[in-house]
Amino acid sequence: MAIKRGDVVSHCGAVQWGVGKIIEIGENQASIHFNDGIFRKIAASHFSSLVPAEPASFTPPPPAKPESKLAKVPKAPKAPKAPKAAGVRQKKA
Repeated sequence: MAIKRGDVVSHCGAVQWGVGKIIEIGENQASIHFNDGIFRKIAASHFSSLVPAEPASFTPPPPAKPESKLAKVPKAPKAPKAPKAAGVRQKKA
């Protein structure tokens, strides 16, 4: 099967991936966005495993929402340290 950018295909060896749309084609591989939301690179030696699919059957998953970060709560100020006793030396650890 001759494939080109924009074609909608299915991989006969991995039907669980669903239908995919060819995003990019190189000399040795094709990048395909499948219905399961994963972009996969298929080697040219496996192009024979790709079969044409109905264009309407490709429905890309909705874009993932970016996780909203929680606002940082300001830390309470630290209590002042007690003054050291005069003339007493502390050992270094």
